[in-house]
Amino acid sequence: MAVAVAMLIVLVVGDFASTFFYHVPQHLWFTLHLRTHHDRRRSYWDHAVLSTNGEVLLDGFLGAVPYLIVAAFVWQLSWPGALLGLLLGQLHVWWRHTTELGWQTPTWLRAFSRSLQVVLPEDHDGHHRNPDIEFGDIFRFYDVPAQFLLAKLAPTSRRTRNAALRRSKRAPVRA
Repeated sequence: MAVAVAMLIVLVVGDFASTFFYHVPQHLWFTLHLRTHHDRRRSYWDHAVLSTNGEVLLDGFLGAVPYLIVAAFVWQLSWPGALLGLLLGQLHVWWRHTTELGWQTPTWLRAFSRSLQVVLPEDHDGHHRNPDIEFGDIFRFYDVPAQFLLAKLAPTSRRTRNAALRRSKRAPVRA
């Protein structure tokens, strides 16, 4: 029982922390994640799974840090559960990038995964195509609060700052 509890804590709490303390801030204020994970010029299977590029590896590592921290906290509860949670999380990273290889989730697995609110490869493909949708690395139930937070913090975002800067450069100078 402790193995299952530790595994679930790593997956659910780790996904929460990664979504709200890494993924959302990257989309709002920083560029590493957008430059590496959402670069449309490259295969995201190669980029997310096979790449040895330092920036890509750093982005992956920084996204994994929250899971590692949670695993360290639940280690005393069950080290096998903590490791299993990390392993399942990594397998999910690889799986969610398989649409580019032609993967289509079978109907039975789609239904089962949807009942657990698990992000499917097709969902994550949507996030690659439009970085403003489908948040949550493992669980879809983090998308709505992430969207809310993104909307609330949008005025502070890099995108808003850059748009204001472009507008100010185009505005005529008043004497």
